[in-house]
Amino acid sequence: MDCKYFGECGACVVYENGYYAQLKKKLDLNKERFLPFFNGEIEVFESPHINYRSRSEFKLWHVGDEIYYAMNNVDKSKNVVLIDSCPQVNTHINILMPKLIGLIKTKDIDFKLFGIDFLSSQSGEIVISLLYHRKLDDAWLLVAKEIANELNVYIIGRSRKQKIIIGQDYITESLNIDGMEYKFNYIENSFTQPNAKVNEKMISWAMKSLENNYNNDLLELYCGAGNFTIPFATKFDKVLATEISKSSINAAKTNMKLNDIHNIEFVRMSVEEFTQALDGVREFRRMKDVDIDKYNFSTIFVDPPRSGMDSDTCEFSARHENILYISCSPESLVRDLEIICKTHDVTQMALFDQFPYTHHVEMGVKLKKRV
Repeated sequence: MDCKYFGECGACVVYENGYYAQLKKKLDLNKERFLPFFNGEIEVFESPHINYRSRSEFKLWHVGDEIYYAMNNVDKSKNVVLIDSCPQVNTHINILMPKLIGLIKTKDIDFKLFGIDFLSSQSGEIVISLLYHRKLDDAWLLVAKEIANELNVYIIGRSRKQKIIIGQDYITESLNIDGMEYKFNYIENSFTQPNAKVNEKMISWAMKSLENNYNNDLLELYCGAGNFTIPFATKFDKVLATEISKSSINAAKTNMKLNDIHNIEFVRMSVEEFTQALDGVREFRRMKDVDIDKYNFSTIFVDPPRSGMDSDTCEFSARHENILYISCSPESLVRDLEIICKTHDVTQMALFDQFPYTHHVEMGVKLKKRV
């Protein structure tokens, strides 16, 4: 990727010697990091080198009568970097960026506008969120509708205690996983995987890793909006999945219907509450319709937040013969493996380069209980 803002823009901090040099650096670091647990080959799944982000957030910067997209400066002692393009974002967003900012200026709706977020599908369906430090009125709505129609996008106007939706507040993404298409509604201002191509590779790896375990049921913790749950449900007999976020659970149920899937039970509970319910420590109304005895779990899948899992959840996961762990923080993964590997061996590892030109990676780990 060639970017004229390398060295200034804080979005990319690793760029010397090109993409493959930074990818090798990540691999070497994580080979050493996980050597106490695994000395085999770590599978590497690279990202497209350019136009890989389908979700992006920009500041909107006012300089006199002009407005610009802006990003934080890599030098934190300096102010923002004014930009007119970003090779990180997918081609649909990249083409839209100058058109949008031109219309915002000419139609005079930039007063107190401080941020612009983009959410795009691979096919080019886009939701744009305009973030304001003022209340939005009918005059704003009229102009925003004109812009939405002209650009063929959905627009969300946000200010304090306001959310105005023009069209809809979600896009529908199609993911191709090993020749099968899965559809997902991605809702504005909620978590989605930002790198669609790497996400497809990550789901495919996860499914292949568990293909010898499909004869039983799957327990999933931290299921989000069903990114992994939906494809897994086409292979396992039954899936029981938990997530604490109400909006994510609602999205997951919608995505289940969107894919005509019927063998998933979603439960909105924290992992801590869920394990207490399974162990009979406490009773929860949200578990009253779940017949846990009908499930035959030998496999658990976890995709926790950056903080990883607490020790109790690690020990709960270790009750299962097979564990598949997707981690967005190698540091917290190391800490959790120190607990899980008291009873389990790591049999497979993968590195997913979700965030090129940064130090961040996602890791996949397959573990099996020692006999």
